[in-house]
Amino acid sequence: QASQDELKAAYRRLCMLYHPDKHRDPELKTQAERLFNLVHQAYEVLSDPQTRAIYDIYGRRGLEMEGWEVVERKRTAAEIREEFERLQREREERRLQQRTNPKGTISVGIDATDLFDRYDEEYEDVPGSSFPQIEINKMHISQSIEAPLTSTDTAILSGNLSTQNGNGGGSINLALRRVTSAKGWGELEFGAGDLHGPLFGLKIFRNLTPRCFITTNCALQFSSRGVRPGLTTVLARNLDKNTMGYLQWRWGIQSAMNTSIVRDTKTSHFTVAMQLGIPHSFMMVSYQHKFQDEDQTRVKGSLKAGFFGTIVEYGAERKISRHSVLGATVSVGVPQGVSLKIKLNRASQTYFFPVHLTDQLLPSAVFYATVGPLVIYFAMHRLVIKPYLRAQKERELEKQRESTASDILQKKQEAEAAVRLMQESVRRIIEAEEARMGLIVVNAWYGKFVNDNSRKNEKVKVIDVTVPLQCLVKDSKLILTEASKAGLPGFYDPCVGEEKSLKVLYQFRGVLHQVMSADNEALRIPKQ
Repeated sequence: QASQDELKAAYRRLCMLYHPDKHRDPELKTQAERLFNLVHQAYEVLSDPQTRAIYDIYGRRGLEMEGWEVVERKRTAAEIREEFERLQREREERRLQQRTNPKGTISVGIDATDLFDRYDEEYEDVPGSSFPQIEINKMHISQSIEAPLTSTDTAILSGNLSTQNGNGGGSINLALRRVTSAKGWGELEFGAGDLHGPLFGLKIFRNLTPRCFITTNCALQFSSRGVRPGLTTVLARNLDKNTMGYLQWRWGIQSAMNTSIVRDTKTSHFTVAMQLGIPHSFMMVSYQHKFQDEDQTRVKGSLKAGFFGTIVEYGAERKISRHSVLGATVSVGVPQGVSLKIKLNRASQTYFFPVHLTDQLLPSAVFYATVGPLVIYFAMHRLVIKPYLRAQKERELEKQRESTASDILQKKQEAEAAVRLMQESVRRIIEAEEARMGLIVVNAWYGKFVNDNSRKNEKVKVIDVTVPLQCLVKDSKLILTEASKAGLPGFYDPCVGEEKSLKVLYQFRGVLHQVMSADNEALRIPKQ
């Protein structure tokens, strides 16, 4: 956002600093020529609004393209930036879509009721009866793939297989979705399975107003008993910035009327719902608290009561790696008993393990279902996950250091040369600042500082930047903008890929002060 006047002032200042004629030493003269040429090239680019906009957006690659093919010459800098941001958003959306196109779920139901509901008298003469019998009693696998056909048409292929207590089946579905306008889309669905006959469906989505939309789903299920029609309609409305209200009506298969209100904020998620239907009618309240930590920890609880009984659920989930989220929920209900549900989301794949512990309400089952996963998680996190993530981060940093080693070496040489060329200017600046009791940088360091006791084994990696910072002092002020300080004259990156800070000890009006600033944080001293 620097103005042309600011650019000219900075250009004149650097020219005076690096001008070859100001240095008699042959080595310093050579270094000054190289840095002077770099400053001149930078000013040529930044003083022309067109090339400046291209450089801001595309970097050196854009400047090196012949004929400026990357952008129309007639467009303004603001238009170029706006176009680039739009294209960047589209690219990100496409990348996200490609990454999440294949979606899958694997669910494995485990019957562990023998751990708590044992009837020893029935197993006295059975070999191996002293050990609880834990078995898998159901499994479900589903997968879907989206394939864009045109800019408005998408084909979705999905299938699933299920088995429970030795009996199972599966189905396959093909859906064709067309975006008809900015306000809606329609979808045709065809399906078939070994338990049910052919299925034909039509789904329509439409924005009625900017704050309200409706979805209608019609289906015809063919079977040996005849045709079973079904109709589901959902009307939704934004009640405020963070709250949605839903009304749902379902006719045909499992007819019901449902209404719910969902409030989702940065720190919480709250849902209240009520349903009247055949065979199930219920009321449900759930709350989820989102902690603002780097692991995105969430704690949740819900109460659901209806004709089927009452269920209380509570649990938590946490991010364990860049693409993985692990969660556990304890379900306590009448007459359902006690269950533990473990879920792992890995990118677009979901792995679900519901473990049924007991058909009765046993305090021991609730205790072990609650404490067991916590103990196992913290042990795994400390002994396996944390060391693995630390090793992975070190490998990535090492790879990044190797790929940028030559570039960093060149930057280091340029920074050292710049510091040598700044010595005379800095001496004059200090003399002027001392005369007016102004701003004098006593010491300054840039790089990785270790202040936390938990990181005391890590190595401090800093460079002395006292001279370059003093050189930037003007009229007893030092102003740094919101950008990485590694790009400042006389600076370079001493620890690639790691968190960096700037620590400055300075004197103003004869009084010593100290300030610490993050790498991309703006800095203005003296502090007001």
